[in-house]
Amino acid sequence: MSMRFDGRVAIVTGAGAGLGRAHALALGARGAKVVVNDFGGGVDGTGSSSGPADKVAQEIRDAGGEAIAHGADVTNTEHVGRMVETAVGAWGRVDILINNAGILRDASFAKMDLGDFRKVLDVHLMGAVVCTKAVWDTMRAAQYGRVLMTTSSSGLYGNFGQSNYGAAKMALIGLMNVLQIEGEKNNIRINALAPGAATRMTEALLPPAAIGLMNPEAVSPAALYLVSENAPRRTILCATAGGFSRTIIHETEGVFLSEEIRTPEEVEARFAAISDEAGQHIYTDGGGQVLKFVGKAAAAAGVKLG
Repeated sequence: MSMRFDGRVAIVTGAGAGLGRAHALALGARGAKVVVNDFGGGVDGTGSSSGPADKVAQEIRDAGGEAIAHGADVTNTEHVGRMVETAVGAWGRVDILINNAGILRDASFAKMDLGDFRKVLDVHLMGAVVCTKAVWDTMRAAQYGRVLMTTSSSGLYGNFGQSNYGAAKMALIGLMNVLQIEGEKNNIRINALAPGAATRMTEALLPPAAIGLMNPEAVSPAALYLVSENAPRRTILCATAGGFSRTIIHETEGVFLSEEIRTPEEVEARFAAISDEAGQHIYTDGGGQVLKFVGKAAAAAGVKLG
């Protein structure tokens, strides 16, 4: 195993079962010291128990690794602060954070309770924000950090009955993009994993034949790469049933409409040209997109920029 994590300290949220457990065990097997975080609640976020985190931490220790269990609620800044203090107190640093904790409260949007919508956003999005904020200064001071967001095909492409979950998962892509820009100078790399696995969150949604193929352990190689020494930056890596792919957000070149024809009718008439994928771009910040459009306007007006 050439990819090792000896000397690295990792926090994995939602690690009491499913994907988080698989990630934590894989990191522990490759030398990382692991904080196994799990609030121990149900799939819908109700209840709590220290049992799941304790069990996984013991599994890591039984295999010869080092692990601490912690039951912090990822949405609670005080809980998360104490978890980070525990990691730093025990091992002096935090190098890796895998934001994996999540819940489901599925319903069609027409039937969705707004409290359930907010709760899912709170756990997935704000949980990642709270945990990342808690380790951010430690990583900046160390000039090293690897943070993984867990997104989903429900956010990237949509899934019936998951407007709350999909909204939260797509929001994590925006968070990744901004944090990578801000963390670059401190060697903090931010990436996103879009996993597909048979876990207690998804088993009821999957056909029986798929469950045996979609084990969480098949996803963890992607997670470990995204938090490794040579991890990429702002990458959305998809992993399901042994298959791996990358989601890339492109933008078409588009067109410029002069003022005299800048109408909704002309946008409709030019929609095919606007949608033409030839010459499409990948932008690394929002400013790049703005400059594209400003450049077109300046060229049309005969104005030199810069």
